[in-house]
Amino acid sequence: MKPVEIVYRYAGEPVSPRERPSDAAQAQRRLDDGNRVFAALFASGSPEGVPRVVIDVDSSDVGLTAAGPAAALQRPFAAVLGCADARVPIELIFNEGPNDLFVVRVAGNTLGGEVQGSLDYALDHLDDLKLIAVLGHSGCGAVTAAVDVLLNPRGYLTLASKHAVRSVVDRLHVVVHAADRKLKTTFGPDIVRHPRFRDAIIEIAVLTNAALCAHTLQQEIDLGGPAGMKVVYGVYVLEDRAVWAPRCGSDQVIGLATPPRDEAEFIGLADAVLRSKRISALLA
Repeated sequence: MKPVEIVYRYAGEPVSPRERPSDAAQAQRRLDDGNRVFAALFASGSPEGVPRVVIDVDSSDVGLTAAGPAAALQRPFAAVLGCADARVPIELIFNEGPNDLFVVRVAGNTLGGEVQGSLDYALDHLDDLKLIAVLGHSGCGAVTAAVDVLLNPRGYLTLASKHAVRSVVDRLHVVVHAADRKLKTTFGPDIVRHPRFRDAIIEIAVLTNAALCAHTLQQEIDLGGPAGMKVVYGVYVLEDRAVWAPRCGSDQVIGLATPPRDEAEFIGLADAVLRSKRISALLA
């Protein structure tokens, strides 16, 4: 792979901050556009030299200039619930800099109490916030652990004394069982003999988990959260650095998506995931 440059630039004087999105739709477009820039940076070399992206940093956001008695205010336009995996650098993925995103990271991007509390804080206190994005990623270790317990239940005994780890795995059982059932219903029970069966369950469960988390957050916001706040989701694919999210009734798979609203839409999403080139390639 050819070298690339991602530059966080402090020019020695204050820079004009990028205009904040005025609504959820603009915030989603900015994240999608930023991810396209990031993915394209690695996709092809530049004939004029090393491909380069420059992100100007406001000096006050990182404490490089005196801000008086008070620290700089938080002004993220989006909150992102992502996995703790070190291969998934949230700001880089979306081509953003300091103070642009309110990032919450936990193994498996699951909705535990601390995560929910952190997002509630953001909703209550951050005036520029317009969007919440739930971001899973391919090959997620937490989802993989839950899948391995499904395929070999005896392995659960190794988690007996690891209460914190077990709680993460337990939260993922529903989506893992749903992925397993969908594969067997669609392809028949012999699908378990396919050499990529385990991989397919993992990737379907990763997507389903992100969609379910986004659905849950949107339901709670609709019951009393800020007006106009939207929740979206997607999966960061490590191999090509793009955000992937199949849609019901659409061939679009790239970029963040709106979560299903009800059971029928979740069924439609499951069908769309199985039809996607990414999952079809695993089961070819």
